[in-house]
Amino acid sequence: MTLLNCLLSGWYGLPFVSENNALVTVINGVGAVIEGLYVMVFVMYAPKKEKRFVGWLVVFVFVTFATVALVSVLVLAGDMRRCFCGFAAAVFSVIMYASPLSIVRTVIRTKSVEFMPFFLSLMVFLCGTSWFIFGLLGNDPFLYVCNGFGSLLGALQLILYAIYKDNAGNKDEKQAAEEGGSAKGTGGVDENKQAEEGNLTAAENDKV
Repeated sequence: MTLLNCLLSGWYGLPFVSENNALVTVINGVGAVIEGLYVMVFVMYAPKKEKRFVGWLVVFVFVTFATVALVSVLVLAGDMRRCFCGFAAAVFSVIMYASPLSIVRTVIRTKSVEFMPFFLSLMVFLCGTSWFIFGLLGNDPFLYVCNGFGSLLGALQLILYAIYKDNAGNKDEKQAAEEGGSAKGTGGVDENKQAEEGNLTAAENDKV
């Protein structure tokens, strides 16, 4: 979704779509290149099943982007083109920001932030906030609405991190203790088994 968001936002910032948004195109163009490289590296080393899934996602991304681009160029013009491209970019921007909600749910359920890296949450907050301010300064609702949502979501993640960050170490210690107990239990079973085998051998020797 991040790749699709970068492509659509970069398209929205083009001069024939929206005026005075060249910075949007430049930044999201760089983001699209970085995301493309990330997807390539992931596909190179991912298992076969995940490669197939990611391949279909990439097809969906480029089909969606091509559809939006062609409709905006061939069918629409002026404000209608700007509104159509801006709405498409905003929708997928909200989807991109909303994708960590499953992780937020996991953090609340487990009371642990081990699945929610701090710097990722911080970058979501900073990215959403900076684009929110940029959209407000340019009076562009297609930028400040979706990125305002992203800023709030990033702030929520940081709040949860502050609340549950001390629980991660306790959980790790509990898991280590459980693993240690399991290892000791396994060792005890092995020792009992060896003792029984020794007794059987001794009984057989007595018979002989």
